[in-house]
Amino acid sequence: MVTKFYQHSLALAFAIKEINESPRILSNVTLGFNIYDSYYYEKMTYRTTLDLLFKSLRLVPNYKCSASKKLLAVVGGLGCDTSIYISHVLSLYKIPQFLFGSCATELRKFPFPYHVATEVTHQNMGIIWLLQHFGWRWIGLFVVDDDSGEHFITMMKLLLPQHGICPAFIEQIGQNRRLNGVTEITSMLSKMCQLFKLSRVSVYIVYGDNRTMALLINIIQALYDDYKELTSMGKVWITTSHIDFAVSRIERHLKLDFFYGSISLTIHSQELPEFEKFLHTVKPDGTLKDGFFKAFWKQAFECVLPDSSDYSLSCTGKEKLDSLPSPVFEMRMTGHSYGVYNAVLAVAHALQALYESQSNCRSVFECRNTEFHDPQPWQLHRFLQGISFNNSAGETWSLDENRGMGTGFDITNIVTFPNNSLIRMKVGRVDPKALDRKKVTLREDLLVWHKAFNQVMPVSRCSGSCQPGSQKRKKEGEQFCCYECASCPEGQISIQKDMDDCSACPEDQYPNQDQDRCIPKMITFLSYKEPMGIGLASAAVSLSLITVLTLRTFIKHKETPIVKANNQRVTYALLVSLLLCFLCPFLFLGRPSKLTCFLRQSAFGITFSTAVSCVLAKTVTVVLAFMATKPGSSMRKWLGKTLTNSLVLSCSMIQICSCATWLGTTPPFPDLDTRSMTEEIVAQCNEGSVVMFYIVLGYMGLLSFISFLVAFLARKLPDSFNEAKFITFSMLMFCSVWLCFLPTYLSTKGKYMVAVEIFSILASGAGLLCCIFFPKCYIIVLRPGMNQREQVLTRKYE
Repeated sequence: MVTKFYQHSLALAFAIKEINESPRILSNVTLGFNIYDSYYYEKMTYRTTLDLLFKSLRLVPNYKCSASKKLLAVVGGLGCDTSIYISHVLSLYKIPQFLFGSCATELRKFPFPYHVATEVTHQNMGIIWLLQHFGWRWIGLFVVDDDSGEHFITMMKLLLPQHGICPAFIEQIGQNRRLNGVTEITSMLSKMCQLFKLSRVSVYIVYGDNRTMALLINIIQALYDDYKELTSMGKVWITTSHIDFAVSRIERHLKLDFFYGSISLTIHSQELPEFEKFLHTVKPDGTLKDGFFKAFWKQAFECVLPDSSDYSLSCTGKEKLDSLPSPVFEMRMTGHSYGVYNAVLAVAHALQALYESQSNCRSVFECRNTEFHDPQPWQLHRFLQGISFNNSAGETWSLDENRGMGTGFDITNIVTFPNNSLIRMKVGRVDPKALDRKKVTLREDLLVWHKAFNQVMPVSRCSGSCQPGSQKRKKEGEQFCCYECASCPEGQISIQKDMDDCSACPEDQYPNQDQDRCIPKMITFLSYKEPMGIGLASAAVSLSLITVLTLRTFIKHKETPIVKANNQRVTYALLVSLLLCFLCPFLFLGRPSKLTCFLRQSAFGITFSTAVSCVLAKTVTVVLAFMATKPGSSMRKWLGKTLTNSLVLSCSMIQICSCATWLGTTPPFPDLDTRSMTEEIVAQCNEGSVVMFYIVLGYMGLLSFISFLVAFLARKLPDSFNEAKFITFSMLMFCSVWLCFLPTYLSTKGKYMVAVEIFSILASGAGLLCCIFFPKCYIIVLRPGMNQREQVLTRKYE
């Protein structure tokens, strides 16, 4: 006999006594009860259920010879299998059955059981929550080898991987199996020892009933004697609601310190002070006399009552229940006993409702059922649906649409003592009716762990934690909980431990060196304040001033032969366009705005095209002038300002039209480039249309190539003031700069692209300025004697 379970019978008796003594419910009705044992055996369960229904002097199934026994409802059983066996019989007679143990939803296929305890689905989710909360990813399972155990294994195999947890092993315990021979026992103990010695597994889940736990206690005690190192090993045991840490006489003196700090999910219960007072009245000389009392008293106090024929140690009759250790008997009402108590109250309130419906009938003929005078079990179902009542603990109980009354599970922490006593401390709650975030609550500060952990939270993992900045990499041939840690790929981060995959930072952020967080990118652009910007701006200003000085020099000496030699207006236009080219970099420097983005490429394209057009016009003038000197040449009529002006205007107008089309359709606009640079956001101008951008560059390149080709062909013409040689060299430099520009521009990023373009503008413009105008300035300023018409004519005919 498991003496602790005798409390279930006492809870039933207490509930009946409370109802019979209460004037508020069933005042004219006296309830009674019968208690039968299932013997943990299906055949006996069926037999005792039939005895309950039909036995008077002898069992005659489906026949009652006496109407004195009025069975209204059945409370039982504790185990799911037992409950199913009982339901097979009771469902035939529509007798209400109240299950006070947690069972799976499969039992709901029977139409008449009512569930006092919450179904095991919520218990399973409570276990998963605990494992996740404490980061336990590598666990062992001990499961009873029966139908409910198979269902538990099936459910956990689905739930555990979904929540990132792996079972290191699943060991089924056949509690009815007998081990034959020393070899089989030794093999079983050796196997269990290996499971306990798995160093990485610190958490065990035990699913079963009291017999499962009793078998484990016996196994561990046997291992303690043979494997002394187990005594120093700490484990966390998580037990399910059917396990009550109840011991029989055989396990009573076994050590329980291995289970110190265990976590148990128990049926929710409340303190009932009156129940503890009732337990103090339970004595051999009391009024409570049932068929189990003598066996209970004998095993609980290890003595026999005086009227017994047994010659063992006689009881004094002064033994007290509160002196017993809690694994033997518990004064505080357990969750299962609380369920029995509330099941009885539910039947009583349903019966009260049935009688009240009878009293509401003004005559027998107005009542549909005259049998209300002699209530039948099946009549209670209508009143049980939707019933709600308050018990003496002040807690409200009601039946829902699924015939469930359960109010969840208590999370308890078990502390054992050297005298093999233990106490349960409530540290949390699993409440399926609460909001999602509050379905499971836990007072972690109240938890105690096994002494081997030194009150440090246990770790149960197949592999160590992967720190932020790394990700898990699965080991081949092992479960997903066993992995290696690998650094995140470049450009990605992991901000938490044990990340399956690294993730990229938002576009406006970048990973830090440890790759465990993102840092905001700095917005960058080619600023006037940085050395590169200062250098380019200074170069642009210097070249602009030089161009202005050159233009002033040419205007001041406009009457000299060297200035007149090749179309003064084209020369002035070339210098003005070069001046504008040297000012274009200021549109590229600084943070891009709508105006600068709108103007920069078009202004650069138009001014450079004008400059190259002027160079082309000057080159064509040189060629035509030479050809016109030949006797009878018809080229003389082409000489003059009309041709050069038309050439400059037409070539420039084509570029102007291209830029106008570009700005009118897809104009450039300010943009932020978050991808090109790892640690910076580049403030840039989006060109709008890349095609138009390259058309503008391509046209400028075409003009440059034509100018270079014409100048190259005219480089050896016999003229003292032949500019073709200088133009050839200047256009060679010009073309070289822009040919180098394209690959360099495409291979750079961020502000360096802008710097490359500015440098190309300044370098090509400086090439034109130096090669075409510096030789003339040298003669004008330093060698004025060479700037004479006589000198020119002398050279011309030498």
